[in-house]
Amino acid sequence: MKIRREDALEYHSMGRKGKIEVITTKPCITQRDLSLAYTPGVAEPCREIHHDVSKVFEYTAKGNLVAVITNGTAVLGLGDIGPEAGKPVMEGKGVLFKTFADIDVFDIELNSKDVNEVIRVCQVLEPTFGGINLEDIKGPECFYIEQELKRTLKIPVFHDDQHGTAIISGAALLNAVELAGKKINEVKVVYNGAGASGIACAKFHISLGVDPKNVIMCDSAGVIYKGRTKGMNEFKEEFAVETDRRTLEEALVGADVFVGLSQGNVVTKQMVKTMADNPIIFAMANPDPEITYYDALDARPDVIMATGRSDFPNQVNNVLGFPFIFRGALDVRATAINEEMKQAASYALAKLAKEDVPESVKRAYGVKEMSFGREYIIPKPFDPRVLTWVAPAVAKAAMDTGVAQFPITDFEQYKRDLDIRMGRAQLIMTPIFRKAASNPKKVVFPEGDQPKIIKAAQLSVDEGIAHPILIGNPQVIKKIADENGYDLTGIEIVNPMDYEGIQEFVDVYYSLRQRKGITYIVAERHMRTRPNYFGAMMVRLNKADCMISGLTSHYPKTVRPALQIIGRDKRYNKVSGLYILNTKKGVYFLADTTVNIEPSANDISDIAIQAAEFVKNFDITPRVALLSYSNFGSAPGPQPSKMVEALKIIKNKVPDLLIDGEMQADTAVMSEILQETFPFSPLKEGANVLIFPDLDAGNIAYKLLVRIGGAHPIGPILLGLSKSVHVLQIGAEVNEILDMVAIAVVDAQSKE
Repeated sequence: MKIRREDALEYHSMGRKGKIEVITTKPCITQRDLSLAYTPGVAEPCREIHHDVSKVFEYTAKGNLVAVITNGTAVLGLGDIGPEAGKPVMEGKGVLFKTFADIDVFDIELNSKDVNEVIRVCQVLEPTFGGINLEDIKGPECFYIEQELKRTLKIPVFHDDQHGTAIISGAALLNAVELAGKKINEVKVVYNGAGASGIACAKFHISLGVDPKNVIMCDSAGVIYKGRTKGMNEFKEEFAVETDRRTLEEALVGADVFVGLSQGNVVTKQMVKTMADNPIIFAMANPDPEITYYDALDARPDVIMATGRSDFPNQVNNVLGFPFIFRGALDVRATAINEEMKQAASYALAKLAKEDVPESVKRAYGVKEMSFGREYIIPKPFDPRVLTWVAPAVAKAAMDTGVAQFPITDFEQYKRDLDIRMGRAQLIMTPIFRKAASNPKKVVFPEGDQPKIIKAAQLSVDEGIAHPILIGNPQVIKKIADENGYDLTGIEIVNPMDYEGIQEFVDVYYSLRQRKGITYIVAERHMRTRPNYFGAMMVRLNKADCMISGLTSHYPKTVRPALQIIGRDKRYNKVSGLYILNTKKGVYFLADTTVNIEPSANDISDIAIQAAEFVKNFDITPRVALLSYSNFGSAPGPQPSKMVEALKIIKNKVPDLLIDGEMQADTAVMSEILQETFPFSPLKEGANVLIFPDLDAGNIAYKLLVRIGGAHPIGPILLGLSKSVHVLQIGAEVNEILDMVAIAVVDAQSKE
């Protein structure tokens, strides 16, 4: 990707200058809010903390606040450009901390090159922060600073330039050695670059199993050998070896691994050709690697290559490390980030790379296939699973090594909590999975030959929430399962072409549709060749309890067979579509978002009642708002009048339902507005079920909330049918399919 200078400057200067801002997390709208936020109310947490200093984590943001500190002496590849010039980088680190791990950051740029002064500033800042991330401080000063801070502070201190690259490259090395068919304690490793990153990488790789006797380190003056005096310091001296090799070219002869943290284009094709079989090359100089990916591959087709660049396979990117390492450390209130915690992060990344890659990650990187191998030895930064793999591993290592002050007791719940704080909330699904497991149902999947459907079916068996039925050719399904390592135990496969009960299916379908243009021949063809029709008939005739489809087909192609064969719940005149939106401010249920274009007042009443009944499955009390552009008669028009009429119908049908309208969207979700401006409304706490006046409004609203507001959607959920049928989004992920399985099962339970 080409980044132009003017684009970069515009990005950093447009609108609000820079890349970060401070926002409040508590309301400050009323005089009471102000009194609680500051004087006199703030005195109460002050007294509590004075009595017990550990309460600072309870009443302040310290436990989620990291200082990113630099003096600007080694900024990226730009060198000593000063603290002000380094500030954009520090703000960038703040963006990454927040984006990938929801950690707040204050960036602090120090106008000092005095090691003791930098150390002292960090020491006196300890009460403010939960951790310190040292950044872009040149060596060897960075070693002294970090060592002294780790010795004197009781909060985690981490110099990312040293350890970040080490941890990520360590994960890559573990997998690369395995793919090369070698053993980590036997490989010969050459490091080029003896600065902070190079020395840290060497030390860390040794902690992972590399034999120090098999290590040669080089710097700009060549091999670091015993007796060399030029450009040496105590940190380089640790890697001085007895050898007659003096240049990088000589060092690489017969080497299994090259780790470059130096400068571009210092390794030639000829040098690569002299390395051992299946050479591993980590050319991590930026922006130009020590040797380009294409040159290395041209020299040795058997090479396993990683770089620091995103446009080549296997990018060693520090963002895979520091946000998640600090997340785990902060969440157990660790007093340090020790070697075991760093190793845990590396092992977690290495293991995650061997897992199936979600479709969302493939789409983010514009590829159709991505799996463990020579071009995929470490996960991608935008893989959302990195957080839930690395942070728990780091937290557990902190507990195991005695540096955790606030141990985690339930790691599965901790992983769910991490998803929740990132807006990938699954907490709302907990009661649904519990209810589904209490009485599993038969769920039929018309798209039974899709790998993600097979995987979701396997997981639904593992979770004990369903008895899956896959529609399709058994040989094809079994072949796909074998290729992907999926277990078909407990999964039924049904082939419409040789199904024993097909004649009954055809007869029933023909009787339903014979006066609607369907001949007997067409009825037979639909049952044998259209899985959505076959699956719907299985549900109608109680061969299955639920149907889930839509992964590869558009919404109407799934809904239409269900309407024709299964039909509506007799209590309603309309079916409707609902989306669940998980946001950081709460969970909201939106309807109708997918079915009814111009619903009448009677239709609105059906939609609202269906939504309210559905919400109860989550052990949530529905609080329903009928939305419009008017607040309780403030503006006339057909839409507000329709919602007022719908309210009357609903109150007559379900008098105990907590519902009100018509009202504007912000009124509906802001309890302060309702309480202060409309105290007569029963929705004192704000609404959690939002009913729209037409499909335009509902569809536009949910898509904007997802794309701009960052809400996590679950759905669409089809309501108002007599049996449980639900539609997937095209290309849904396996976990989204599994969510829908649980919802479908609970829906079937309630329909009993």
